[in-house]
Amino acid sequence: MSAVRGARARARIEVTAAIKEVARRQLAAEGAAKLSLRAVARELGMVSSALYRYFPSRDELLTALIIDAYDSLGEAAERAGGAVVGAGPVARWIAVCEAARGWALTHTHEYALIYGSPVPGYTAPQATVRAASRVGLVLIGVVRDARETSGLAELPLPAGLRPEAERMAADLAPDLPPEAALALVAAWAQLFGLIGFELFGQFKGVVEDRDAFFRHAATQLAHGVGLVGSHR
Repeated sequence: MSAVRGARARARIEVTAAIKEVARRQLAAEGAAKLSLRAVARELGMVSSALYRYFPSRDELLTALIIDAYDSLGEAAERAGGAVVGAGPVARWIAVCEAARGWALTHTHEYALIYGSPVPGYTAPQATVRAASRVGLVLIGVVRDARETSGLAELPLPAGLRPEAERMAADLAPDLPPEAALALVAAWAQLFGLIGFELFGQFKGVVEDRDAFFRHAATQLAHGVGLVGSHR
């Protein structure tokens, strides 16, 4: 019986992977708003009722694709940060930022799914939060390590923003100063804004040497969160 259960489990994993692969192709061709379980089933040669045993609704399939995308992006950021763990904090920060950009440039449609226009009628559930947090957690780790090695400068904090900064620190990184938490949230938003501008065409006719431009911008973000030292 255990062998039968094992075979069924493997078959389910294979079918689930095939469904998601077809759905990703559909995203690339028509966008997330037009994702259709019936179309996915048709391409796989399945009846819709069979596909519903794997994903009972379009939203559940979208959620699975979103989590996969966030996890893939997070893994790229974690690998990049780990590969230069002996480097200075600015160099580590830049490596993580460049890994996020590199992932986005090679996973355009998946990036659009998680950071592009909202899908009409879809609200991401709490289940996506852990995966969505992975890049941010890597960046927080860089700042945390820098603070432990005196590589983090003090940052100014307007009095009016202190309550908000303290709330952010309590929620995201209780061991970091409130001003660092506030700067990290701003840097996180700016990082994905930079990537989105490049990916969705806003830099066309404006930025030509995009590799150098991005590296400079990532360095400025590193300094903005208080990291000190060279980018080497």
